[in-house]
Amino acid sequence: MSVIGEAALSAFLELLSAKLLDSVLNFVADHRLVHQQLKLWQSILPEIKAVLNHAEEKQIKHEGVKNWLDDLQDLAYDVDDILDEFAYQELRLKLQKTQAQASSSKVRKLIPTCCTGGHFSPFSFMFNAKMISKIQAITDRLNSLNTRRSSLGLSEIMSQGATSKGNKPRLQPTSLMDGAVEYVGRVDEKQEMLELLKSKNSDGVCVLSIVGMGGMGKTTLGQLVYNDPSIKESFDHKSWVCVSDDFDAVNITKTILRSLDADSRDENDLNLIQVKLKEKLSGKRLLLVLDDIWNESYSDWTILRAPFGAGTKIIVTTRLQKVSSNVDSVKVLSIFAQHALKSRNFDGHLQFKEIGENIVRRCNGLPLAAKAIGSLLRTVTDHSEWEKVYESEIWDLPEDPCGLIPALRLSYHYLPPHLKRCFAYCSIYPKDYEFEEEEIILLWRAEGFLQSKAKIQGKGLGNQYFQDLVSRSFFQRSSEDKSRFVMHDLMNDLAQSVAGEICCRVEGEKQQKFSHRSRHSAYVIDDWEQSVKKFEAFYQMTSLRTFLRLIAPSYGEFYLTKVVLEDLLPSLSYLRVLSLSGYEIYDLPDFFENLKHLRYLNFSSTRINCLPDSLCSLHHLETLILRDCSKLKNLPSKIGNLVNLHFLDIRGADSIQRMPSGFNQLTKLQTLSNFVIGEGDGRLIRELKNLSNLRGNFCLSGLENINGQDAREAKLNEKLGIDGLELQWGPDLENNTRKTEVEERVLDFFHPPKKLEQLIIENYGGVKFSSWIADSSLKNLSSLKLHNCKNCKSLPSVGRLPLLKDLSIIGFDQVQKIGVELFGENQLNPFASLEILSFESLPNWKEWDTCEGDEKVLKLPSLRELSIKTCPQLVGRLPTHLPSLQKFEIHGCRNLVVSISRCAELLSSLQTMSLSNISKFNIPADRTMLRFGNSEHFAINGWEKLASLSRYGFSLVGHRFISVWRCPQLQSLEAEEAELQPDKMSRVESLEIASCDRLNRLPQLPPNLKKLRIRKCENLEYLVDEKEDNKSMSSTLCLLEELSIYKCPSLMSLSSKGHKNICNQLQLLQIYHCSKLSCLFSNTKFPITLKYLRIWGCPMLEYIAEEFEESACLESIVFFRSGIKSLPRGLDKLIHLQEISLLSCSNLVSFEESGLLTTSFRAFVVVGCGNFGALPKCMASITSLQRLSVRNCSADISFPLEGFPANLTSLAISNAPKIYRSLVERGLNRLTSLQELTIGGGGCSNVVSFPEEGIGMMLPPSLTLIFLSEFENLEYMFSEGFQDLASLQRLEISECPKLISLPEKDMLRSLGFLRIYRCPLLKEECSSDKGREWSKISHIPLVRIDGKAVIPRESD
Repeated sequence: MSVIGEAALSAFLELLSAKLLDSVLNFVADHRLVHQQLKLWQSILPEIKAVLNHAEEKQIKHEGVKNWLDDLQDLAYDVDDILDEFAYQELRLKLQKTQAQASSSKVRKLIPTCCTGGHFSPFSFMFNAKMISKIQAITDRLNSLNTRRSSLGLSEIMSQGATSKGNKPRLQPTSLMDGAVEYVGRVDEKQEMLELLKSKNSDGVCVLSIVGMGGMGKTTLGQLVYNDPSIKESFDHKSWVCVSDDFDAVNITKTILRSLDADSRDENDLNLIQVKLKEKLSGKRLLLVLDDIWNESYSDWTILRAPFGAGTKIIVTTRLQKVSSNVDSVKVLSIFAQHALKSRNFDGHLQFKEIGENIVRRCNGLPLAAKAIGSLLRTVTDHSEWEKVYESEIWDLPEDPCGLIPALRLSYHYLPPHLKRCFAYCSIYPKDYEFEEEEIILLWRAEGFLQSKAKIQGKGLGNQYFQDLVSRSFFQRSSEDKSRFVMHDLMNDLAQSVAGEICCRVEGEKQQKFSHRSRHSAYVIDDWEQSVKKFEAFYQMTSLRTFLRLIAPSYGEFYLTKVVLEDLLPSLSYLRVLSLSGYEIYDLPDFFENLKHLRYLNFSSTRINCLPDSLCSLHHLETLILRDCSKLKNLPSKIGNLVNLHFLDIRGADSIQRMPSGFNQLTKLQTLSNFVIGEGDGRLIRELKNLSNLRGNFCLSGLENINGQDAREAKLNEKLGIDGLELQWGPDLENNTRKTEVEERVLDFFHPPKKLEQLIIENYGGVKFSSWIADSSLKNLSSLKLHNCKNCKSLPSVGRLPLLKDLSIIGFDQVQKIGVELFGENQLNPFASLEILSFESLPNWKEWDTCEGDEKVLKLPSLRELSIKTCPQLVGRLPTHLPSLQKFEIHGCRNLVVSISRCAELLSSLQTMSLSNISKFNIPADRTMLRFGNSEHFAINGWEKLASLSRYGFSLVGHRFISVWRCPQLQSLEAEEAELQPDKMSRVESLEIASCDRLNRLPQLPPNLKKLRIRKCENLEYLVDEKEDNKSMSSTLCLLEELSIYKCPSLMSLSSKGHKNICNQLQLLQIYHCSKLSCLFSNTKFPITLKYLRIWGCPMLEYIAEEFEESACLESIVFFRSGIKSLPRGLDKLIHLQEISLLSCSNLVSFEESGLLTTSFRAFVVVGCGNFGALPKCMASITSLQRLSVRNCSADISFPLEGFPANLTSLAISNAPKIYRSLVERGLNRLTSLQELTIGGGGCSNVVSFPEEGIGMMLPPSLTLIFLSEFENLEYMFSEGFQDLASLQRLEISECPKLISLPEKDMLRSLGFLRIYRCPLLKEECSSDKGREWSKISHIPLVRIDGKAVIPRESD
């Protein structure tokens, strides 16, 4: 335990005393020896608790006291485990007795005879010798601690006064906005940084640093700048990365790439990731914030910066220079005053002015410290208590190496005990980990931290605790997601310090020191397959209470070694929290009888299909999370035994067709995400009657299986805590068993509580809605979604709901007219608050009566989004009074004529407009100048008759992002007069055209166009069809930076005559599957600005240019299935070149032997080029080369005599026996950085073992992946060659027909993935537990043989 890390022992001991008093002593009353010892515990614990305040202060300077507190905390946990065992047994016996009394004799037979007599006793199975020895050992330790207490001179002292606040929960935080506090004194710095960021910079990446010690407010300043609205105008993309002390260039780059492209593949090859990132950023302006950098390595920083160009501005926050002058004392004093006094200064509180200034001076200019201490004193009105804070010895403690400042230690010191435990527990979270309030409250409850004698109303005790820690700045809102929270790095350091050995965490390869004292642990492991080796540390923690898997922000399928399920978890018998969320787990071992202490169980997003019956023996279980368990078919049949269940989440578990009986016994249930009524189970819904504590969001599905009386008995209107309700009938409305009158009656009886905020009704089969839906008593209803109510002929009058903001109407087949019945007859101001309105799939809707021309014209003053989709018969007019409209979508309304003759207000605010499959869009001549002046996005899709945009009043003018898709008659985009005035199109930055078959030319490109994408335009022959008489065209410079052309089979060249160079600013050029393309840059030189060149499937293209220019910026060259014969001369001039990939280019023989520069070049890939026979001689000297792949080229290809590049991290060869032999002779182990090794054995018929036995061939210890294929005579894997591969994670073996054995099991402990393909002998030995090789692989998380998963084996 650290200096002040007693972590609220006082609260813990008080809880233990309460457990002894409540019931345990009564439970063991018949066992004299046990009762006697527990009485002794009851007498000693208060004596120890009384001296904790003294011990907490004295431990600062007294090592013996600190050790005493460590031992006391360890003992307290062991005492709690014993008492919890008693409580479990008592609860189990009570439950059995209740069931025995209420059941038939059949059930009675299942109960032990010792429990069914007139006087049953628990001792026959509880108090065995092992249990009694445990109790005696604890008594001995307790006596020893009490003796040491006296010898250490610990005595009872008065409590710390008002600042400690005892065990009383702190009042809810005030409405004082965090923003009003955090922004103090930051206006000037923020403005200065904004000006620097917006300034022009053409000399590469611009880096701005915010330097200061921890808590200075660096991150806050960065957030203010990052979230400023003006940033959006200056940058195309922005990305925020929390770096902290783990500077991992791969993960940082992956995070940036994911922020730009959420669908990007999860790669670990830095070169591939950086190349993709450069492509995404080509021609783009990026603002990147790297928050909290500790790494000072110049080389690491250089590697990280490699993908960024002149359009990138980087803000770095760092504590490396410990400077506090950035924030002056006046500003910090103001921050302190706001948190302590709810005022910006001390003018109204002069009695605190001097002492307040003294405290602020001790905060050393740190806003975080001022906030924490100010929050501590917020409700303290006694001057002497302020003085106690100022005079505390904790100020004099030295700052520790991780920057833990005394002010933060002091803020923790004065927390109430109940909050100390909650905060210390959060040390299991890694730095920068974002968590939800509900997530952490559920964990606190499971650990027993939420204890109160008073009944807490509203959101509960956990919410009070959480908001109290937020108000004291221990937690703060995430800058990325306002629904989530994060701990400042210094607060995370503080939590680790106070928790000491009790809490620990595993992050990737980093593991803290674990000990037998550790009770709470969380881990974040990014590897998709998590091997035995990753969990070895957990075997030391025999008394672990928390086994929490935290999901990293990455995508993919995660596999867990079965050793964790079958061996490790059953041994952790004291667990309160178990989470295996997100793993590809199909079957669960029946281990729950060993885990009787469990309170929290999370199997969300796993593939389990059933839950063992033993789960229902977890009588203490409070939280069960089965969210997105899509394979799960049933809940346990005895779920009624989970009498302490508070939280059950089965959202996304859509295979569950019915609920078991027994929910009426779950009277403590507060959150029930969904209750499914199966066919014939209608009466089960009556069990909801007893669940009066339900709150939050609640879904009832399968409602076609109940009747009105069932619905009435559910007493839905009495569940006052429900604020979101979803009523779901089955989707088959044609079923003969469905009766409209029954469903109408059911809906009538589902009148929700009046405080309801959200309502969804889906697949309702009635003809009309219940009157309560439009009842003004639902005054809090803000969201209403009516979906697939196909029998309803009219809509409810929901316009009278005063706070309705979101209305969605989908799938109403019978509705033909929408008018006054929707917004309410005689309603003066309908839909006053409505912001989002969407209609979809109304096949017979013909008219929207908006009362145009009438005094009662429909006005939607707050509407921001209007969407109408798939309403093919709609012909009427749309509302015109939409002054706030920002997004306007009309799709699939073939007969609709949209007229904006009266929509001037609409145009003023519109930002996004999307039209598809409509009949006509009229813009009268007197309004064509409006041209959607503020619109950012403009999209047209599937308009079959559209031949020209200008004929319909559309224009390229005024938009920034334009998309035109599937307009087969479209021949031109602009009228010729607009083409000759390109300045009028100056805002257009992105243009995308797809599937416009008649389009054969493009307009004059807008002068600021940066991104152009063309797809599937069959008649497009040239990108620009030049005209001899158009002199202005050839003189106009084009700023196009990114050009992509895909499947344009008639395209021959980029320009028809070759005079106009449209590529003078081009940075990215990618052309795919243009079979007639024969020329890229006719009569022009290779563009020097081009960075990325991608040519796929262009067989007629034989060359791209004669020679590269001296100043060329080219970084990446990729050709695939193209006719290219050779690369241009001058490769040695490309000082920025990083990658060359030549794939399936059969005409390629070699390229000019002019050499390759060695500073930036990282990847050289030649695959499937059958005539390519020689690698560059300079290859060995390219020290920057990391990835080399030579596969399926000429069989005679060999490696230069000079040898292999020394710094390779990835090497792949196939059908290259000469290269393989060179590797063997030189020694693979010389490649000390090699991580991935791929070898195809074509032509290596003499190889019978790998590595080759007898020649001392060893593999590099750095390897993480080995892929072997096509070794026709390979028989076995030489185990000794694998003995140093402690990091090997993936082993793949393909097409080795004679291979029969793998390395020994000990060589494969780190393995997470094994793939075997077309190896028949090895398959036979590995496919089941009867095979001779099975014992070697059974621990591996994922094993695939011939494409099928053998481990884990999906159950039928």
